[in-house]
Amino acid sequence: MTEEYDWIGGQLTAQGVPFDEHHWMEKFGCTHTYRQLRDYLREYYRNHYPLTHKARNDRYLNPGAALVNRLCVEPKAALNVLEAMLAPYQANGQITVLRKHKPIHVENDGDYTKAVTLINQESGNEISLSAPFIVDATEKGELLKLGNVEYVTGRESQKDTGELHAVEGPARPQEMQAFTFVYAMDYVEGENHVIDKPSNYDFWRAYQASWEIGRHLSWKSKSGADHVLFPNDSGSFSLWQYRRILYKGNFEPGFLQSDVTLFNTALNDYWLGSVIDVTEDEIRKNHRAAKQLSLSTLYWLQTEAPRPDGGLGWPGLRLRKDILNTEDGMAKSPYIRESRRIKAEFTVIEEHIGLEQRKNKKGAEIFPDTVGIGCYRMDLHPRTGGHPGIMDYTWPFQIPLGALLPIRVENLLPGCKNIGVTHNTNGSFRLHPVEWNIGEAVGTLSAYCLDKGLMPRQVRNNKQNMSNFQSVLLNLGFELEWPNIGIGDTYHKWAIKRSNWHFHETDKMNLY
Repeated sequence: MTEEYDWIGGQLTAQGVPFDEHHWMEKFGCTHTYRQLRDYLREYYRNHYPLTHKARNDRYLNPGAALVNRLCVEPKAALNVLEAMLAPYQANGQITVLRKHKPIHVENDGDYTKAVTLINQESGNEISLSAPFIVDATEKGELLKLGNVEYVTGRESQKDTGELHAVEGPARPQEMQAFTFVYAMDYVEGENHVIDKPSNYDFWRAYQASWEIGRHLSWKSKSGADHVLFPNDSGSFSLWQYRRILYKGNFEPGFLQSDVTLFNTALNDYWLGSVIDVTEDEIRKNHRAAKQLSLSTLYWLQTEAPRPDGGLGWPGLRLRKDILNTEDGMAKSPYIRESRRIKAEFTVIEEHIGLEQRKNKKGAEIFPDTVGIGCYRMDLHPRTGGHPGIMDYTWPFQIPLGALLPIRVENLLPGCKNIGVTHNTNGSFRLHPVEWNIGEAVGTLSAYCLDKGLMPRQVRNNKQNMSNFQSVLLNLGFELEWPNIGIGDTYHKWAIKRSNWHFHETDKMNLY
C-alpha cells in the first residue's frame, strides 16, 4: 500500500473531512470493517480521553457533537485507529506501507498493467511495484492517466448519458466540483489570535460569483438561508457545530479550553481552477490560491464577520495548526470531491438512483451484480468555470460490480470515487462509507480472482461466479441490498419534505 502523504487515511485524515454518512448508519448500511472502524473510534475516546460520565456511557458517542454526522472525530484519532487496524498485518509481513510515495509511471503490456513506478518524495529514490492486480485508490485517479486507462473527467453531455442534469451541448471535461483546503480552529474569548492579513484577502472580500446571492464572504448561503458561526436560538445553521470534532461538554471540566471545529463549507470551496489534467505549475498555483481563500475566510471571521451583537469578528478564533500537523494550518491534502472516472463496463447515471428521475418507481435500480450499498444525495458543489452546484436527492442505492471494471484494462481496478459514475452521480458515491465499500469490494475481488484463477470480468459475466463472489462478500459482512423495512417510502417522504440533509437530534427517522 502506498500513500502520497505521511498520513494514511485520505479524506478522514490528511484531508480533514469527518465522516459524511446516511441516517441509518448506526444500524445498517455499511460493511463490517467500516463498522469496526466506527466502533474502534468510539473506544479510542473512551480509553484515552477524560469523558464525562454521560458521554462515556453514550452508546452513540459523538466526540464533536457535530451536525454533519453522528461520529465526528479528530483526524489524528482516525489516523491512530487506522494504523492500529493495519498493525497486525504489517507485523506479520502481509502488508507493507510506503508513505510519501507518489506514482510517476505505469508500465503496460497490452490490456494488462505490469508495474507502477513511484518516487519517494523525501529521498527522490524510485521503486517499481508489480502485482497480479493493482488498485488505483488515489484521490484523482492518477494511475488511470499514467496507465492510459480510458477515463472521463468533468461534466458529460446529455447526448452521452441522457441525464436530466447533464450538459445540453458539448461535454465540459474541465467543469469539475470545487476542491477545499480544510483547517481547524478553536475559540479563546478575550484573546487575540488574528492571523496576518492574507495577500488575496481583498480579492475574496469583494468576490461574488454571478449566481451567488451576495458577496462570497457573508452569512448568506447559496440557497439564501442565513448561516451563523456559533449555535444560537435563531434557528440558523451553525458553521461551528457543523463539523465540530471536539465538544467541550463531552469532556471533564478543565480538559478543553474550547471546542475544536474543522472549517469546510461553501465559503472555502475553490472553483477558480482545476487540479486534474492541467500542468504541475497550474496545480501548484491553484493550491496556493485555494489556501489563500481558506485563510481569507478565517481572517474574515476574526475581523469583519458580522456578529449577532452588532460587532464585527471574533479575534479569539485560533488557527489550530497542531490538529492537522502542518506549518500553515491547512490540511496536508486538499479535499478532492471529483476524480478521473473510468469508462466502465457499466456506468451509474442519475436515472438509476435519482428521486426525481425515478418518481414513478419505488426505489433505485436493482443491480444483479451488487457488491454493496450506499445512500447520499447527488451533492455537487460549485464547479470550475463559475458554474453553480446542484443538489438532488436519491433513493438508497446499490454499488454494481460493472461500475468497478474498466472497459478494456483487465487488472487495474478503481478503488474509490474513480469508478464508472458520471459527474452527477459522483456526488452520491464520493462519501466515506461508499468509497470504503468500493475499496473493500475491489480488494476482495482481487483475492477471489487469485484464489479461483479468474479475471474480474469473468466473475461479473458468469452468473454462478457472480453468485459465489456475492456469497463471499456476505460472509465477510458486506450488505448487498437495503433491508425491506419500508426504507424507500419513509426516505421518499422525508427527502421531499426536507431541504437540509444534515442530521439533527430532533430530526431522527423512526425506522428501528
